Order: sequence, then structure tokens, then C-alpha cells
Amino acid sequence: MILKPQVNDIKNIGYYLGRIILGIGLTMLLPFIAGLVLFREHNPALDFLISANIAIFIGLALSWLCKTDNDLHAGPAMVVIALSWLAAMAFSAIPLSLSGHYKSFLDACFETMSGFTTTGLTLVQDLDHLSWTHNLWRHLGPFIGGQGIAIIAISFLVGGTSGSLNLYLGEGRDEKLVPNVMHTARFIWAISIVYLILGTIVLGLVGMSIGLKPPSAFFHAACVFMAGFDTAGFAPQSPNILYYHSLMFEIATIFFMVVGSFNFNLHYQIWTGNFKEIWKNIETRTLLFVIMIVTLITMAGLRKLGVYSDGMIIFRKGFFQLISGQTTTGYMTIYAQQFIKEWGDLALTGVILAMALGGCACSTAGGIKMLRVGIIYKAFRHDIKRIMLSPSAIVVQKFHHIKMMFVEDKQVRAVLIVTLGYFFLYGLGTLVGVWLGYPFLEALFESTSAAANVGLSCGITDTSMPAILKVTYIIEMWAGRLELISVFALFGFFVAFLKGR
Repeated sequence: MILKPQVNDIKNIGYYLGRIILGIGLTMLLPFIAGLVLFREHNPALDFLISANIAIFIGLALSWLCKTDNDLHAGPAMVVIALSWLAAMAFSAIPLSLSGHYKSFLDACFETMSGFTTTGLTLVQDLDHLSWTHNLWRHLGPFIGGQGIAIIAISFLVGGTSGSLNLYLGEGRDEKLVPNVMHTARFIWAISIVYLILGTIVLGLVGMSIGLKPPSAFFHAACVFMAGFDTAGFAPQSPNILYYHSLMFEIATIFFMVVGSFNFNLHYQIWTGNFKEIWKNIETRTLLFVIMIVTLITMAGLRKLGVYSDGMIIFRKGFFQLISGQTTTGYMTIYAQQFIKEWGDLALTGVILAMALGGCACSTAGGIKMLRVGIIYKAFRHDIKRIMLSPSAIVVQKFHHIKMMFVEDKQVRAVLIVTLGYFFLYGLGTLVGVWLGYPFLEALFESTSAAANVGLSCGITDTSMPAILKVTYIIEMWAGRLELISVFALFGFFVAFLKGR
């Protein structure tokens, strides 16, 4: 029998959702202040003042109407997380829609969902003339979403309750860096801000060396780092990273993409001096192995067609795109149509495989994740050993992830469920794309990019694509970022509300 949600459950959901909407409204004050004080762009700044007031008012009203002292249990927490990402998309789209650079509010919603989920697919028009204020908000989205919308709530608005832990887990994270989840959230923000400062300085100096004026160089540096470290694909100019025509800029960007795709727990180990964890961890080992495999596939495809003439061009045009896909960042040093016109099916397949598998768990990266890939491999080895050895033999399979762990059936089952869920998402977008008339491989490429939160595009993502495909990609980005579980919880909540007793 399905139990109908109680009034207290609904009040809890409303209260915590209101707090998160309040947090979204308060973050809009950052581009408002920057636009007013730093950029002297008064009309764009006004867009954010209006939007912030709307979000703050609704957030406060919802928190007041649903005021409760009850803690948030696991099921409702997942519902809050699923709804909060939709709320973040809708409220954050208001200032972008007011900018006049989006054909519709749906396009602005697509942009903000793409940003918050660190995807990077974009529907902005005339990006090269978008105000710095609105451009800053486009890049703050990935920085906020990469760390996690729940992380904001836990750090500043909710406090250290057991509901905080449930919010944290509901966002697809299952590792606490320190025993207290609130301290974990604040540590994630602390290291992210330190990296932001260092990355902005490095990219800013590189930008000045290639001729950008200091204000422009450091603005571009901050934007590119926020989107690069948080594995989104947004850039301040329409040609993306190709705009800079700089090998040093591309090398620095590759470094930040890879670092951003690492598990936050691995960052914590490095910060506390445990450098050996880099080489011992199953995720980094699996990531290195997968990069080798997809590189061989992609480079074989490019060499077969003779697309690029020498090693340096292959590195800048081929390997860059591959690493961008593997880390699920989505930065590009080629134009979208070059994937279709120049790369060929084999090279394209290599990039699709890299995007689908993705980066590390508990990071800003998307996709199936290296931890799951590593566990599936270990489980496969475990079963092979059990078949080969005598029935009386006791077979144990271990792996190192921060500490030594054993492969267990329950763990493998959970990994396989999420993995199958991702394949379902990849297939869903592909079927919709093919149904709308796009070629299969192109539809698969774009769907994988959306569901794995990558941002690479072969040209399908465009303002002219059908609204149903825009909505499909929004759903894929949302479900992929939350690793499906919170989305399932939301649908289960609605079913229970309608049919429960």
C-alpha cells in the first residue's frame, strides 16, 4: 500500500524549498552589485535587482507559510533537491530573459539549467555583445551548481541538522570529507574559492600575454575558470576557447578541467598532505585507463581520415576536445559542425564514449563516473574468479577509494541501477532526436552531451531546434546532474500524493 504524504511532509518540503529559493535570490545580488559598481551597466544591473526581489519575496513567503521545526527526512529531502533545481532554473532565467538575448523564456530556462547542471550547452544569441553583468551570471551558475545548490543551503541557510545530511545526499553526493556535513559543505566552498582566485590569476596573466587588456583579461579569466573548474562549457565569447588562439591558454584550461573533474574527497586528501591517494585511488586509475582507451579510438579515427596534419594540431584540436568530453566540461577549440564534417564516425564514437563515462564521483563532473566504472570492472573480475576457482574457495575483491573497501553485492546493484539509468537517459534523447529527423549518431552525441552534463555540441543545440527537444534536453540535464535518484523520488512523491492512502 502506498502511503499518502502527510501535511508535515509537505510543510517541510515547502520550508526548505523556500530557504533555497531565498538563497538563489540573494546570490543574484552579486551580479547586481558587480553591474552597478564594477561594470557601470545600470540597465543589466536593474534586471538582477528585479529578479532578486521576486525570488527573495517568494522564498521568504514560502518559508513563512510552511514554517516548521520538524527535521527533513530522506524522502522529502530528495523531493526538495529535485524541485530546488527546477526553481533555480526558473528564477535564474528571469534576468537572462530580460537581457533581450534569448528568443523565449524557454531558451533562458535552457541556459540556466545548462549552467547550474554544469553542462554548457547554450542558446544565447549574440553572445559577443551580451553585457558583462549577464555574462557573469551565466558563469556564476556553473560555479554555484558545480558545488551544489544544496551546499549553499547547508552552508548558510539551513544549519547542521540531520536534514542537512539528507539534502547533501539527495544531490548525488555520498561522501563526507569531515564528520560534520555542514563543515564538509563549507570546506567545498573554501577550496573552490581558493582555486577560483589562483585560476583567475593564472588565466588572467595568460590573457594579458596574448593582448587582452587587464580588465577584460581578468574578467575572461574568472568566467573561464568558473566554467572550466566546474566542468561547464560556457565562455564569454561565441567561439568558445578558440577565441583566444593560445596554446598556453588551452594547456591551462586542460589542467583546470582535469582538476575540476576530481572527487572533492581527493582534493581534501591532497590538501591534508596525502598525495599518495592520487596514485592509489580506484577513480584516478580508472580515469587514466579510460582516457587511454578513448584516446586510441578517437586518434585512430582522426588518423584514418587524415583530419589533422601534425602532432600539435592533433593535440589542440583532437585531444583537447576529448579531454573536454571526458571531464564533461564542454570547452571547444573547433566549431560544432567540424565534428560532423571532419571527424568521422569512429572519432565521434570515441568522444561519445568519453562523455558517457564522465569524470569522478562527488565532483563537478557528470556522466556515469569513474568510481562506478571501476566497481563494475572489479565486480566482473570477482565473478570471473568465482567461476574459475573451486566452489569451496572464498573469493574477496577489494579496491582502494580513500580507504580499502570490499566489493559487495548491494553496492554493485546500486551502481548498476544508476548506470542503467544513464543509458536510459542517453537513449531517450537519442530517440527524440531521431524522431525529429536528426541522424542517429548526431542525435546520440547531443543526447549524451546533455544527459552527462558535458556541453560539447555537434550543431543540433540551436535556437531553431524544436521546443520538445529543448524540453527533453532540460530534463536530461536535470536528471543527469541529480544522478536520477532524486528525480525518481519526486515522481514517487507525486504518485503517492495522487494515489496514496
